[in-house]
Amino acid sequence: MLRFRLLVITAILTSFSTAAYSDDSSIQVINDVAYLGKDRGEKMDLYLPIPKSKKARPAVLIVHGGGWHGGDKAAKREKNIGNNLAAAGYVCASINYRLCKKTDVLADRLREVWPGNLQDCRTAVRFLRKNAKEYEINPDRIGAIGGSAGGHLTAMLAVTGTEDDIKPEGPYSQFSSRIQAVVPMYGVHDVVAQAKLKGNDLSKSDKELCRHASAINWITDDDPPALILHGTKDALVPVDQSKILHEQLVKAGISSKLIIIDGAPHSFHLQPKQRDLRPVVIEFFDRHLKGE
Repeated sequence: MLRFRLLVITAILTSFSTAAYSDDSSIQVINDVAYLGKDRGEKMDLYLPIPKSKKARPAVLIVHGGGWHGGDKAAKREKNIGNNLAAAGYVCASINYRLCKKTDVLADRLREVWPGNLQDCRTAVRFLRKNAKEYEINPDRIGAIGGSAGGHLTAMLAVTGTEDDIKPEGPYSQFSSRIQAVVPMYGVHDVVAQAKLKGNDLSKSDKELCRHASAINWITDDDPPALILHGTKDALVPVDQSKILHEQLVKAGISSKLIIIDGAPHSFHLQPKQRDLRPVVIEFFDRHLKGE
């Protein structure tokens, strides 16, 4: 009889743990919400926790990867992140943003799309604040997460503020685009070093462009806390890119934690086979966005 009761209790506890992270009927997904204005085709997908809450919820912006030239807001990684974080009580917004043509030369890609891709991300944060009441968002508690190119853009979102050459020219200018917590995953944060690694010859103007798009060159002591994730088997972006971001944040007095996942490849979501990252990511956002 005692053995039976223990099994029942274990099953109940396991079911609660799973429900906290799983994709289930407690999430409403609203696809293809316009956020950039009438002349832009890129949209966002919203992941809303249900039932409605009496208290406004924190929000998390999800920025997809794809080397600045590809990717999609509804890819497997982005759906995994949106469903898991929404199940944990976050309003999530996964966005598409302007892309460039594919080329092996990083500076050529940047020249076509930078800083417009970052401006789109910042406009998305403004959109969430503008529509905070409709989507039950706490406008003072907004974070961001992204992998690869999305990791680069979320880090840039965290370390830039009201600079004239980066702030969006689009709608909702009365609202701030600052975020309060960031999770960059296997992104490029020193673009000059990455371009050299890829064998790109950089002119003086190329170097200036790459420096301008490098998060390590924008860090100040008022940047939000960061949780940085990277795998040891990343064949595209060396783990040193995440290490240097972490080191520079710590040097500036910013709360930063770097987790290196042994055996993880370049692209992974919150549930790679090497390690379940849901608890650590949710705990990070809870601490900084929920105050828990």
